Order: sequence, then structure tokens, then C-alpha cells
Amino acid sequence: MINTDQNHKHTYDAQGRMTCCTLEDKIYSKAEEKERHHHDHDYDHSHGGSSLMKLFLPSILSAVLLLATISLDHFLKPGWFTGWVKIIGYVAAYLPVGIPVLKEALESIRKGEIFSEFFLMGIATLGAFALGEYPEGVAVMLFYAVGEVFQTLAVKRAKANIKSLLDQRPDEVTVLRNKQPQTVKAETVVIGEIIQLKPGEKLGLDGELLSETASFNTAALTGESKPDTKTKGETVLAGMINLNTVAQVKVTTAYTDSKLSKILELVQNATSQKAPTELFIRKFAKIYTPIVVALAVGICFLPYFFTTDYQFADWLYRALIFLVISCPCALVISIPLGYFGGIGAASKNGILFKGSTFLDVLATVQHVVMDKTGTLTEGVFKVQEVVFDPAFMEVELLQMVDALERHSSHPVATAIHEFVGNTGNTIPLENVEEIAGHGLRGTVNGKELLVGNFKLMEQFGIPHQKDLKDIVYTVIAVAYDSQFVGYLTISDTIKTDAKLTIDRLKSLRVKPTMLSGDKTTVVQFVAKTLGIPNAFGDCLPEDKVNKVKELKSRRESVAFVGDGVNDAPAVALSDVGIAMGGLGSDATIETADVVIQDDKPSKIPMAITISKQTKKIVWQNISLAFAVKGIVLLLGAGGLATMWEAVFADVGVALLAILNAVRIQRMRF
Repeated sequence: MINTDQNHKHTYDAQGRMTCCTLEDKIYSKAEEKERHHHDHDYDHSHGGSSLMKLFLPSILSAVLLLATISLDHFLKPGWFTGWVKIIGYVAAYLPVGIPVLKEALESIRKGEIFSEFFLMGIATLGAFALGEYPEGVAVMLFYAVGEVFQTLAVKRAKANIKSLLDQRPDEVTVLRNKQPQTVKAETVVIGEIIQLKPGEKLGLDGELLSETASFNTAALTGESKPDTKTKGETVLAGMINLNTVAQVKVTTAYTDSKLSKILELVQNATSQKAPTELFIRKFAKIYTPIVVALAVGICFLPYFFTTDYQFADWLYRALIFLVISCPCALVISIPLGYFGGIGAASKNGILFKGSTFLDVLATVQHVVMDKTGTLTEGVFKVQEVVFDPAFMEVELLQMVDALERHSSHPVATAIHEFVGNTGNTIPLENVEEIAGHGLRGTVNGKELLVGNFKLMEQFGIPHQKDLKDIVYTVIAVAYDSQFVGYLTISDTIKTDAKLTIDRLKSLRVKPTMLSGDKTTVVQFVAKTLGIPNAFGDCLPEDKVNKVKELKSRRESVAFVGDGVNDAPAVALSDVGIAMGGLGSDATIETADVVIQDDKPSKIPMAITISKQTKKIVWQNISLAFAVKGIVLLLGAGGLATMWEAVFADVGVALLAILNAVRIQRMRF
């Protein structure tokens, strides 16, 4: 099911978009606080230059004043530039970057969060001023401010792919009321109304196409810009762009329940589920910071009892360096940003993760179990052969089979209907029953009609002499009046990227397995063609669940990929459930942890690769931060590091970690 955190309340504007406060809670709270500190400027193409200048303006002003003051203090040395005049010069350079940080420190203290990074930076820089180390005090705060700006820009960049989805739904649509077009708010349109869609316009709600044909760009839903031509009666979805002629669409779903709205909800909730590494770092920072402050106090005062030439100023300076180095911002910012970047990179490629925790799990998955129909094959069946007993009229039997199959939504039923065609079928059917995993049963003219697999024949004791085990097509058996009367063969097409998918999974050292309700000979044929070592046919939904349980009992992590309602139980049971087809079964999409928006199985190994790269980057950042900080902390405590090394250990490492984290968004998968 879609995960909703009860501790976070969603708020939406009139257009159904998530507002700032929810983004703060659900996407990246720390980064949103920093964006609010910068007056929530948007870094987009239209205002990018001016917004960028406003973000950097305090740092630029501080840098200019610092350079001017250092020039007067150390190079020009005018007689008047001494005492309070010199101090005022350095204070003027400090204020543009220092005031926002000190305000944040006071705000954090007011909220009960005393040991924040703002508090650490405030103590360290004000302490440097107290010791007369004015240039270093200003420089530490200046570099910190520059680092904060880069962090803000990095977060904005990471959110760009995800937030772009929030603008896919148009605010207004044109509806026909009293046969007259009216432009109204999309959320006010009710089910049953007719939308008129001009070429180039984006559909605002799901509906049924009333026009004879229309071509749509479906990139908002599938990531594919290739035109998709729909015919009268077919379903069209919110976010699709009409390409050619004026089209009319009858609304079938409320604005908030559209397929695109559900996808947006998945995206908006994505970061509410934190990965274990991310949760650990946040808990670690809350414990780590007070300990560091206590150690800094110890560094300042304890040497008094153990050294003969104790100099308070010297040890205070070492303690301040220790505080600057220990600031945990490199970890607190870069690690969530790494996961956020992974979610963004996946979204850019049409893969939606419902939380960063699933990036972690998918990175270590050992088995990928896939359904056959609709996942590795197109799921578009065609009748190949009809073999009926000559004692029965073929046309009449086909019409009876077609009439019964009309009660099923399975692709096989569609294939039979397309083969039979619109013949004005008026077969009198009664007592229609669908037998899960077997087929359909009904009564025609008081006689029992069975259409399904041979398990259905065996269940009702229908004998058959045909040896059909060697047929590599799907076989649909037919029995009428307790007699086996023949069969139809139906074939499916293997997807063009299915073989590539299996090869890539093997290269990632992931074991592929295929399960299907189709007969074993068909499943084995597909498995042999694709190179899948383990494949099982004739599987009922409970068989798929049992197979997943069996794999998990070996303590192996399992991902299950499916697209139909009957796959939902196995998807829910697996360590990572993957729904194939963003336009597929709602039940599977809601149950899954990862949603692939198009039907390409090659996105499965891509999702695993993105997960592995994300986890790799996160651990690179953790190792970098701890290694550099550990070394410089020891040097600082021993008096071998100055405030400049402390700046690198804090801001420098944070910037390196951020640059490493956003790197995943530039990767090609």
C-alpha cells in the first residue's frame, strides 16, 4: 500500500499540488529550512541569474569587505587603521554571513535544539574574535556560508526531476456544458462531463476517448515521447498531451484519483521512508554533537590540571578549532542528498521509488522473480490455431467461447474476441463463474461450457486424448456438455529488451527466475529463449507466493516483478515489490515498493544499478567525512591544526560530499 506517515500532515493548494510546508516535512526538511533562510528563491531558467546572485550576495559582500580589511591591516597599514577601527572593519565583513547563522542558532535554541551546527559555528567564530583572530573568524563563517549556498543549490538540483512531475497536471480544462466550451478549474470537473482537448493541450483528468482516433504524447506517465494513438472507447490518462486534432474525452475518474495523481502521491511520499543508513546518521548527529561540545570544553580546561605552562588563550583556540572540525553538516546534508539524488535519477528514467529504504534493499537483492505475461512478454495475444471436433460446428463453438470469455479481462479473452470479431453474438449464457487460475465456466442452452486450461478439464472430470504437451503456444481447452470438443492455441510476443534484461541481471550477479500461470511448455520455451535458468509454469497466485516464501527461507533477498492483480500478493510478500507498467493494475502499483512507469523490463536492472550507485556514493561520503574529520580533530587537539584546516575539515569535506552526491544525477544508466 502507499505509505503515509501519520506524523506528517499533507497540505495542498487549489491545484492539488503539495505546498511548501509539506515539502519541508516530506521531502527534505533540513534543506527546506536553508531555502527559507534564503527567502525561498527559485533557481529556474527564467530567473536563474538573479536568484543565484541573491543567494551569493551576502558571501560576495563579506568576501569584498574581508579582503579590503586584510589589505588595510597587513599591507597598506595606514596609521588610522588600528584599535576599534580595525575591529569594526572585521565585524562589518562578518555580519553579512554571520547574522543569518546566529539567528538560526537562536531559533534552534528556542526550539530546544541547543547543539545545532549553527550553534557550533557561532561559538567558534565569536570565540576567534574574542581571541583577536579576526581574519580567521570571518573566514570560517564566510566559507561556511558559501557551503550553505552550494548545499541549497545541490538540493534544488536534486529535487528538479521530482518536482517537475508536480507541474504535469493542468490547472484548467475546457469542458462542454450545454454544448458550449467553458474553461473551468480542473478539480471542479465531475465524472461524466466531456473535456474538449485542442492540439498541444494536456489532459487534466482520466477519461474515455469519444473521438474516433487521437494521438498522444505519454511522456509524463511513461517517460516515452513516442506518440501513442488511441481509438474511440480507449482509456486516456491525465498528463497525456494531444498531438494532432481536436479530441473529446468523457471524464471517468475524479481529479484527485487520476493515475497521474497517484504517481505524484508516490513521488511526494518517496522520502518519508528513510533508509536505515540515513536514520542512523540523523540519530548519530544528535548524540555526537553534545559529546563533541563536552570534549571541546575538556580540551579548553582540563590541561590546566596536567600542564605547568597552561595558557588559556592557546587551549581555547584549540577547543574552537575542535568545534569547527566536528560540525556534522557533511554527514547530515550529503547522505540524505545522496538518497534524494538516487530517487531523482530513477524518476528521470521513469522509475519511481516509494522511499530511500528501497534503494538500500534493492542494492543488495539476490533474486529477481518475474511474471511472464506483461513483464517479459508483450501480453498481447493472438489466436494461432483453432482445432475443434468435426462433429461440432466451429463457428457456433467459437461464438460460445467468445461469449463466455467476454466475462474475463484476461488478455486471452481479448485475443479470442479479436479473432471472432463483432458477429452480433447473442449466445444465451447463464451461471457464469470464473475459477481462479483455471478458466471460466458457464451454461449454454442448459449444457455446461468450460473454457480454460487442462487443469480445468481435470477438475470437472473431462477426459481428453490429445497430447498437447509439446505445443509451445498457450493452449485454451474447450469442453461442452461434458465432452472435450477441442482447443485454441494462442501466442504472445517476447519483448524486444527482455533478453538484454536477463543478461544485465546476470552481469549484476542477480539470479533471474520466471513464474507464470501459463502452461509449462510455453514457460520453458520463453525461458530457454531468454536464458533464464529457473522457470515454473502452471502457477496459481498461491504458487507464486509459495515460491517467494521458499526463496526467502534461504535467507536470500527477493524482488518480485509483476503487472496484474494476481501478482499483488507475491509483490507484497517480497523484500522489494516492483510493479511493471505505470498504466497497469492499481492494486499492484499500490502494493509495490518500486513502480516502473513503462513496460520495459530493462528498467529492472537499471533500478538495481541506480540503487547500487546510490549506496556506493553514500558510503563514500561517510568514509570521507569520518576519515578527514578524525585526522584533523587529532591534529587540532594537539595544536598542530589551525582554523584554516578546520574550515577544510568542515566546509571543504561537506562540499566534496555534496558534489559526490549530486554526481549520480549526471550518470547514464
